[in-house]
This record gives sequence, structure tokens and C-alpha cells, in this order.
Amino acid sequence: MEKTETDLAGVPPSSRPQEHPEPSSIHTLPSGRASMGGVLTVGIEEEFLLLDGESGRPAASAPSVLAAADRAGVGACAEATPYQVETATPVCGTAGELLGSLSRSRAVLAAAAAGEGSRVVASGCAPLAAGVPTPLTPADRYQRMGERYGMLVDDLSVCGCHVHVGMPDRERAVLVADHLRPWLPALLALSANSAFAGGRPTGHASWRAVTWTRLPSAVPQPWFGSLAGYERASEELLISGAALDSGMLYFSVRPSERVPTVEVRIFDVAATAEEAVLYALLVRALAVVALADIDAGRAGPRFPDHTLRLALWRAAHDGLEGMSLDPGTGTLLTARGRVRQLMRRAASGLEAGGDRATARDLLGRLFAAGSGAHRQRAAYGRRRRFDDLHDHLSRSFTGPLRPT
Repeated sequence: MEKTETDLAGVPPSSRPQEHPEPSSIHTLPSGRASMGGVLTVGIEEEFLLLDGESGRPAASAPSVLAAADRAGVGACAEATPYQVETATPVCGTAGELLGSLSRSRAVLAAAAAGEGSRVVASGCAPLAAGVPTPLTPADRYQRMGERYGMLVDDLSVCGCHVHVGMPDRERAVLVADHLRPWLPALLALSANSAFAGGRPTGHASWRAVTWTRLPSAVPQPWFGSLAGYERASEELLISGAALDSGMLYFSVRPSERVPTVEVRIFDVAATAEEAVLYALLVRALAVVALADIDAGRAGPRFPDHTLRLALWRAAHDGLEGMSLDPGTGTLLTARGRVRQLMRRAASGLEAGGDRATARDLLGRLFAAGSGAHRQRAAYGRRRRFDDLHDHLSRSFTGPLRPT
């Protein structure tokens, strides 16, 4: 979900409750710092699940795990439920910086969780249920969400990956969102990593994406046309009560309210750190191409919201292993074919960032291994045992991208 404004306002760490330490993260990006050496800055937020070390069910151990991680020198913070923790990278310029930060945070969290009798995993949903309603973190904002939205937040301990890319200003961040809109289904399919929930297969590659849409402010990404258009759409969500505050403007792509970035929120949390790096490189490259189009006076393509909704559902259902609906043309093609189209669209942006070889290598390895959802199904399918799936998720959390 989303941190409160107070959490992100730069309060010194020593004055914050120790069970909610804030990471040294992308949120510290100085105003106007959109690039490093001419390359757009990038950062990643990751939400993770805590599972009981024996039963595999969600464990409400976030406060103790966060405290242990803080003692080890890695800042992390609480999420909507005590079953979750979140980390964020510093502002980065290269794939190597991203991977180093993600790998260290994951290693420290894994050790911290093990010390508390838990394990931390990267899955969009918990494979086994902990019971409904899910307890909410005892912060005022989350409690108000529970009061207003009732059963809509009963089982929302879902985990995503959010990519931030530095932007020159909010106006262009909104216009970049318009240009990214056609590629959201492909990005979702690429990241699908939640094939199990409630102790059963969901029939979807990304159950997180399906679950998320129950929230009234998680609408299909609108075409904004301008910063004023974004602000009108945001005001409608707030006036209607569909969003409690600006943190609940759950557009899949949006300008950050606090730092000069565009934030892409479409992804399931990545099974491995390397996959998260791939998502960030692709988003940054697409943003570079979009900015060039904007400078040339070309607007993002328009198509109906309902077409995007259908394309996102198909991506959540099929993931990388099935079919994809191109929302711009309404035609079906393989999801891998659509991702290849995305790579062609992003090619000049990848080249500009020096990322083309890295992205091609990571994508090739992801195609060989299969999506996170595919790997989850393979791990469970051998003996139809959830402990095998949990072991797979634990290994993947700090391991390389490879077939199960």
C-alpha cells in the first residue's frame, strides 16, 4: 500500500518509532535531481511477506523483523499489515547500483526474519491464508482505511514492486504516464508472481493484480493529457471517497507527491532481485523514449479504459506464458511477443542508459526460467506440497534468476 505523508516527510530516524524504521531511500531524492550524468535516476520499492518458519502461514512478525534489520544497518518500514515489510533503494544511476542495494537488503531481511522464527519471501500473495480479516498495522491511517472500506481491505496483504524514475517536472511525469499506458499489460505479465492464495491455485498468474482492483481507487490507468487532467482525476477520487487521501490514488503510473519522479506500480513483487532490476531498466528506458516523444510534440496514444481493463485482466490471468491483448489495437498475441515489442520500443532508451546488454541478458534468462508464477507452479506441482513452494520462494529471495 502507501506510506503516510509523515512517514516520508524526512523526519529524522531517531525520532521515529523503532518498529517502523524508514529506509535510506529514493524518498530522499533532492528536488530537481532527475538525472545522474545525464542518465535518468531510478529507484525501487519492494514489499515482502513474512511467513511462519514452520507452518508457512503469514506471520505477524514485522515489528521484530524490522527492528532486527535496523540493527543490521538496513532500513525498512512497516506496511499495511504486520505480515509485510517494505524496503527501498537509494537513488541509483546504474543496474549494478540497483542490484547491489536490493541484494544487500534482501540478505539482511532474510537473516533478520530467520532470527525471529520467520522467513521473508517475495510473492504477490501468501500461498496459505492466515485467516480473514487480516489485521492492519496499528497506525491511524490504516485504521481509518479499515473503518471506511470495511471488507474491501480484509485480505489485502499483497505485495508489489514500485519503480521510480527521475523526471524534470510533474507535467512531464504525467505525460510520460500517458505514453506508458499501452505497455502496462506487458509489464504486468512479465512480473506475474502470485499463482497461489488461500491454500489453492488461483487460476491466475497474478492474483495480486486481481485482488488489488477491488479497491475503488485502483481504477484502470486513465489517459490524463496534462497535469491539470491528472489533478482533475485525482480530485474526483478524493471527493467521491474512493481515495482516503493522496496516498490512495492507486493509479498504475503517477507522479510522486513527494519527490520528482514518475512511479510505476503495476508489478507483482519480483521473485529475485535481478528481475526487479529488469523491471526498473525497462521502465526507465520507456520513460526516456516517452520524453523524446513529448519534446517532439507527440502525445501518448489514446484508447478506451475498458480495453485497458480487459488487457490487464488477460495479463493477470495468463502471465508471461499465455496471450496478451494489445490495448491499442485490440488484437491478441503471445505475451512474450508483446514483451519483445516493448523491448523494441525501449531500445533507444536502453542504449542511452548503457543498459541494452544487461536488459537483454536478464530478459533472456527470465524467458528461459519462466515467470515467477510459472516457477511457483513448478515448485508446488512436483509433490503438490506447499512446503516445497515455500522453500522455493525462500531460495529465490536471495538467489539468482534461474529455472526451478
